[in-house]
Amino acid sequence: MQGFAIARRTGVFSVALLSFLSLPSLAQGVGPRPVEPVITASSTGEAQLTPDRAAVYIGVQTRASTANAAARDNAQRQRAIIDAIVALGIPRDQISTENYTVAPDTRYDQQTQRTTVTGYVVSNVVRVEVRRIEQVGTVLDTALAKGANQINSLDFFSSSTDSARHQALAQAVVRARSDAEAMARAAGGTLGALVELGTADMGPRPVFRMDVSAMAAQRVATPIEPGQQRIQVNVTARWLFVRTQ
Repeated sequence: MQGFAIARRTGVFSVALLSFLSLPSLAQGVGPRPVEPVITASSTGEAQLTPDRAAVYIGVQTRASTANAAARDNAQRQRAIIDAIVALGIPRDQISTENYTVAPDTRYDQQTQRTTVTGYVVSNVVRVEVRRIEQVGTVLDTALAKGANQINSLDFFSSSTDSARHQALAQAVVRARSDAEAMARAAGGTLGALVELGTADMGPRPVFRMDVSAMAAQRVATPIEPGQQRIQVNVTARWLFVRTQ
């Protein structure tokens, strides 16, 4: 009996304690808080700028019966190209080696189904940063005249890209907010505090490529027109929605 009484008293105490803990919680309305409504808007911003710099990738490819002979010929020609470019006023710290490869030159015989090494190919590509657009054509013509047989690419860019990008970002934010305000009014409210803002660039930097053989055959000064570049950014923003109706 005594054991039963203890068990009974324990059971009553547990229920009372549960009720005691539950009542304040219910009175205070503790539970999942309602999600605050938000308005999300995305927009793009654009800015145009004129490139004032360029990166020229100049290559020399040589072939010989031995790797040493191909490398020696390549080094002589590339050194002559670099020296001539420096003589144009391009500092050496704006000239850097981008790629250097040595590979066997092979030939496949269909009758014997064997591949034989007929020689070696050496390729050396240097990147030249030109900070005066009017010098780009001269750099190309000088390199070709000194033995370059590859112009891998010509990449225009601007030293004021950050400034133009900031303008595009400001434009995108203004557009996104304008769209969000219009949606808020249509929904019977206004915009509250900004809760999130993010951005992303849109598209790669333009690259201009040219045919080396065509330029060499023309034997005229190479015309270079950088044109205009467009910077695009995308902005996504979220604001709290405040209902007024």
